[in-house]
Amino acid sequence: MRNRTSEVHANAPLIFRAPLNLVAPAVTHHKAVSVHEEPMKIALLALLGLALGALGGAALGIGAGLAWVEIFKTTSFEGYSGMLVFFTFMPLGAAIGGIGGALLFGIIAIRDAEIAIEREPVRRPER
Repeated sequence: MRNRTSEVHANAPLIFRAPLNLVAPAVTHHKAVSVHEEPMKIALLALLGLALGALGGAALGIGAGLAWVEIFKTTSFEGYSGMLVFFTFMPLGAAIGGIGGALLFGIIAIRDAEIAIEREPVRRPER
């Protein structure tokens, strides 16, 4: 008795009769794509820096606000000290941290874009 799968495979047409040439696209792919991806990479890293910087800056702003309230003995009448911390120090910290994070990540991304992707191997002096 014949196996059913051998009958199916024997009658199936071969789709890829010629061998695939995977070397040629690999050589030109990086040069064709990298020109358009660099600005997008820089922009996305700057946005990531903005978000992370804003979160970190807000946390540091809350800490600075709590320190301000304790050091300068700000009154807590009707929640004044809490409003001072969360409506003054936290937004200031988030804004400063967001700008700083976006600049830092943007500069890192720009410097990374300038670095050569494929470096030639270092030749050692022959003895």
